[in-house]
Amino acid sequence: MSRTSYDRYLTVFSPEGRLYQVEYAFKAISASGHTSIAVKGKDTSVVITQKKVPDKLLDPDTITHLFSLTPTMGCVMTGLLADARAQVERARAEAAEWRYKYGYEITPDALARRMANINQVYTQRAAMRPLGISMIIIGHDTELGPQIFKLDPAGYFVGFHATAAGQKQQEAMNHLEKKWKRLAGNITDVDAAQVGNRLGRAEVIDVAIEALSTVHSTDYKPGEVEIGIVSTSEDEDLKTRGQWRVMDKEEIDKWLLAYGEKD
Repeated sequence: MSRTSYDRYLTVFSPEGRLYQVEYAFKAISASGHTSIAVKGKDTSVVITQKKVPDKLLDPDTITHLFSLTPTMGCVMTGLLADARAQVERARAEAAEWRYKYGYEITPDALARRMANINQVYTQRAAMRPLGISMIIIGHDTELGPQIFKLDPAGYFVGFHATAAGQKQQEAMNHLEKKWKRLAGNITDVDAAQVGNRLGRAEVIDVAIEALSTVHSTDYKPGEVEIGIVSTSEDEDLKTRGQWRVMDKEEIDKWLLAYGEKD
């Protein structure tokens, strides 16, 4: 078998120890043209992503990358939207089964682990292909507080204080790392958890908007971004406190104006 043939087989390693089809799934995420960012603080988790409407005749209300998984958990999907919908449906089914079996809602880390296990199986069997999406789950854990987990097509998952996915992932991660260092007072050994625990609801939203605007060098309008939030802050409406929700245009406009005035 020639070296150039190894990318035709999902289950066969190349001589360098690479699975090319899995690597191509990662490229599908970057090629989607979207960037998503997630940030958590002491009582709030936020995800923000670009909203691109490719055709003027499309109804923009039907286009979204934010999905509800349970009442207290949601996700942002970056990559191929058809694959994203398939994974969201599976995640909802797993969450519903957990609730039926054990009598309480699944925690963000348990759902992330389960979905990562499923993704990993997709890299070992020729009958399936890896999904070309990155899933960032945010939610509230009654014991651990706000949570962020990111899953990739290879089946790897890990928790974050702030993370990014998509086209400008590396630039966004660099920006967030510098931001965390500034918030820590420019000390070299940054304790990310300590910095995050000082961020209130408003600061978390501001950091997320700043990161997306900075990496794209764009002042976004309300119809060009989507923001999902889970917050137990007293600033959050009592009806939605601790619940996953997607901000409407008026609320997004308010936060974008506050960020613009700060500059």
